[in-house]
Amino acid sequence: MKTQPENAPLVEVKGLCKQFGDRTQLDNVSFTIPPRQIITLIGPNGAGKTTLIHTITGLVKPDRGSIYKAQNLRIGYMPQKLAIDDTLPLTAQRFLQLAESNGSLCREALERVGILQLAQRQVQRLSGGELQRLLLARAILRKPNLLILDEPVQGVDVSGQESLYRLIGELRNSLDCAVLMASHDLHLVMAATDEVICLNHHICCHGSPETVSTSSEYTALFGSRAAVYSHHHDHSHDLNDAVISGGEEGSHA
Repeated sequence: MKTQPENAPLVEVKGLCKQFGDRTQLDNVSFTIPPRQIITLIGPNGAGKTTLIHTITGLVKPDRGSIYKAQNLRIGYMPQKLAIDDTLPLTAQRFLQLAESNGSLCREALERVGILQLAQRQVQRLSGGELQRLLLARAILRKPNLLILDEPVQGVDVSGQESLYRLIGELRNSLDCAVLMASHDLHLVMAATDEVICLNHHICCHGSPETVSTSSEYTALFGSRAAVYSHHHDHSHDLNDAVISGGEEGSHA
């Protein structure tokens, strides 16, 4: 049996198309996920980010196109939302044990994401950031070589978002895995990723954060002032991700 080259892509997406009724969600989408890279999907609401993630994880079947997955691929998936009945008694550790019966592995995962002290807390009593860390702990139980994260900082305040993005980077290093995540936290994502894919049903542009943030396609989607995005945080956003203040210092525009 042929051995796979060390730097061969974990996933290759070619010409992916998906339609729901008369709505086109994905139109001829192609890209690769190399080992140990953090790739972030950005785009407006309804751009097809979650649909793309669901096709890669196998939750949605594409209409056309193909997805090649490496033979050794192990995916850890973190969904966008989790709904748990408030009346269901369920601790954080028990939640993980629904996916992995080995208690020591569950505790190890909780420790990796920094919430081992919350192992016996009821899931319904976790804060937004704690719940996202619990979902992340579940995603790393299988020691994946590809983490797929759908809006991993949803419902988390800004300081908590920065902490979670740092944690994702640390997990990439400690697990030696690649990361594919969907996000529209534009003011933070540029400092937390190796490659950005700007999606609006098709791939508008892709490349390094610096390349994408100065492209005309990116500006067309997010506005002219969005082009100042860089690894420096020199402005802020309202709840709809619109730029509400800014400065020139530290920008690469």
